[in-house]
Amino acid sequence: MTSIKEDEKKEIPEIIHDPQTNCTYQRLRFFGKGGFAKCYEIQDMASNQVYAGKIVSKKLMVKSSQKEKMAQEISIHRSLLHKHVVGFHSFFEDSLNIYIILELCKRRSMMELHKRRKAITEPETRFYMHQILLGVQYLHSKRIIHRDLKLGNLFLDDDLHVKIGDFGLAARIEYEGERKQTLCGTPNYIAPEILTKKGHSFEVDIWSLGCIMYTLLVGKPPFETSTLRDTYKRIKQCEYSEGVKLALQACFAGPWHSIHSRYAEAVVTDNTINQRYRIPSSLRKPAASMIVLQLQSNPSMRPSVDKLLQHEFFSSGIMPAALPLSCLTTAPRTDQLEGIALHRRPLNEVNVNDNIMAVDSPVKRVPQAEPRAVEPTSHRQNLIALRDQLAALLTNKLKCRRECLNDDMSDPAAQPLVWVGKWVDYSDKYGFGYQLCDESVGVMFNDTTKLIMLANGVNVHYINRQGQEQYLTMREYPQELDKKMKLLTYFRRYMTEHLMKAGASVPVRESDGLSRLPHLHQWFRTTLAVIMYLTNGTLQINFQDHTKIILCPLMQAVTYIDIDKNFRTFRFSTIEEHGCDKKLYTNLTYALEKLNSVLANKLC
Repeated sequence: MTSIKEDEKKEIPEIIHDPQTNCTYQRLRFFGKGGFAKCYEIQDMASNQVYAGKIVSKKLMVKSSQKEKMAQEISIHRSLLHKHVVGFHSFFEDSLNIYIILELCKRRSMMELHKRRKAITEPETRFYMHQILLGVQYLHSKRIIHRDLKLGNLFLDDDLHVKIGDFGLAARIEYEGERKQTLCGTPNYIAPEILTKKGHSFEVDIWSLGCIMYTLLVGKPPFETSTLRDTYKRIKQCEYSEGVKLALQACFAGPWHSIHSRYAEAVVTDNTINQRYRIPSSLRKPAASMIVLQLQSNPSMRPSVDKLLQHEFFSSGIMPAALPLSCLTTAPRTDQLEGIALHRRPLNEVNVNDNIMAVDSPVKRVPQAEPRAVEPTSHRQNLIALRDQLAALLTNKLKCRRECLNDDMSDPAAQPLVWVGKWVDYSDKYGFGYQLCDESVGVMFNDTTKLIMLANGVNVHYINRQGQEQYLTMREYPQELDKKMKLLTYFRRYMTEHLMKAGASVPVRESDGLSRLPHLHQWFRTTLAVIMYLTNGTLQINFQDHTKIILCPLMQAVTYIDIDKNFRTFRFSTIEEHGCDKKLYTNLTYALEKLNSVLANKLC
């Protein structure tokens, strides 16, 4: 009897040949799955270029309607070429599979961003929404409706540029005024005219864009409820699920009526509009206005993409030219977003050849910006959530057997973005030093203050005892931090020489000026392990036997690094369904025990 892995290797060969172009690809690591497809990183063996290989087994394509849908998806996607659309490279088939070769978007989709961050800042939303609108503008110019625009179909490359993907539900408008009738879409983003079967066109994408923008700014979809029926009811009535104070009075002219209760209601009366809007009071007028313009029940009242690109939302505040990768897990620096530090030299003007490692004679200038309080922390809430998730998982009588979790069951999209790669405990004198996976270095001093040096070796963040952040560089810092800055460089030098992997220095990027890395919030050692808790909710436990687990309550997943150094991430739901090996079960049980102890003693 062959194993699942052996069967998979037969069905998806390690070497894949395209007979049309004569290109040969090597199948690399598993990247994810969705619908009928499995996705792998694949490498062109001639050029070494790495792509995403979307592979669909012909065994699953039995109905003619499925084959037609696949053919239409390929036909539409291969006709597109735009910087904000996932690149289509080629497609071919063999006796077992259909292969679609696409641009690889290593930073996954905006759904993972949403799960890790919930609500993001207005400048970030401008950055993303502008790109999404440019992509949709291109699609509409090609007479294509996407019909499934959602965070999970908006992919990100290494520069956090948005790429629209998954054209499985896309349709081409064949003639002016054509209205499609197919019931399709994703519940939280579906337009009312699709539900009421009145026929639909380009306007359904505008509705979905409104849902996306609302979700980015508020932290949850506008019509989300606990049941599909209630969600559809809210969509048809255009009743947002988030209701607080009156916020649209400044957005539209018309009669207004306030309700003296927890919620306030704005009724906008026009010849064709009589709807109720509930908008969070935290949203500024331009953002609220743009959302409402997109979420009109009457499709004819929604503006075109061209008009949305001219909306005042994009000119009413900062739109970053670039965002750092740290924004995938942590909010960017508020001082830069508010324009406080705009008078300073751009980062790319910093002389990276300066001897910043010479700790005896740095140039010290006191930065003008005062320490800034950051957003309210939710460290305890994250630990409570993780404790509850583990408790629910471990009380379900998990099956403990070997090799019950294979690579196909892993979820690379839930893999942590930041974890501790190396550490050194010098707490008997100074503190605890650590290196994150991106080669940035931090020190948590014995007085609970912290310093974090970005991987570029230039930018430094200081966190005082009250949790306020101060943004420095290796050349500009207050005199009172002199000793700690020297210790930071000593820790970094030690880990470079004795612990860290060798590698070229990381260049300074303009977006580093916005970067805010997660840092070590708490740590302690036991006889069995070192336990480290980061400010982005990640709990990491390094065991004495060299196995490690990295737990994330936001993704509801565990990354397990076994004795053989296999690095795989599994959703808790997958472990609940399939079980896990005895070692992982023991490690998870230990994690729950320590979480209960930390929470009971209010150590975090």
